[in-house]
Amino acid sequence: MLKLFLLVVSCLSCNVAAKASLRVVTELSPPHQTLVAGEVAGLSTELVRATLAKAGVTALIEIYPWARSFRIAQSQPDVLIYNMARTTERESQFHWIGTVAAYQLGFVALSHRSDIRISSLKDAAGYTIAVQRDDLAANFLMKNGFETGVQLVLAADIAESWQLLLNGKVDLVIDDAVALTAMAEALGVPRKYLHFVYAIPELAQHTWLAASLETSAELVKRLQQAHSEVAATERYKQIMSSGYLE
Repeated sequence: MLKLFLLVVSCLSCNVAAKASLRVVTELSPPHQTLVAGEVAGLSTELVRATLAKAGVTALIEIYPWARSFRIAQSQPDVLIYNMARTTERESQFHWIGTVAAYQLGFVALSHRSDIRISSLKDAAGYTIAVQRDDLAANFLMKNGFETGVQLVLAADIAESWQLLLNGKVDLVIDDAVALTAMAEALGVPRKYLHFVYAIPELAQHTWLAASLETSAELVKRLQQAHSEVAATERYKQIMSSGYLE
């Protein structure tokens, strides 16, 4: 049901986006990016909207599977994307506006799986893990010896990864510890069913609002200045604080 709703919203967004001069794309990832009555909401979305408003920019925010949002932002002009990890490989592929979320990603299991015990990354090699295609976590695990079709199951989006976990098709997913309450609500399961097993130190980071390379230099500069003003507010500090989200 969650995936069907997401697909309908994405299709509607696509039709409206054809008429917009600036697009903003992201993925579903509560509590940072959520859907409320068909509108994209959430903590990071609040900061993105505040940045757009201060820059005097009107734009439609669309939700797609991460791999699709990433391809849109890579290949089309005048596209913003969030929440983007700022990696060495991506550094020259986008203009970087500012940070809009703080993540501590790690392995999540169903609570009844008391047999799953992980105290280091290598301990996870004995389990199957659902990850999103082209996602930072997927790329990180691949670089550390985890193989697709063996340990890794590639999903289109976070909703599919979670459904694989709930259906017993995989042992683990990767998500933010502070996102579990919102994700449980979105999935329609009690929070007590989910257990954050192990935080991956290398996947603690701030994530960004970024712009496609063919976005005008003037607009990029205006957005960066607007973000710096938003970053000075107490609301920004609250949202970026892990203590606020817990």
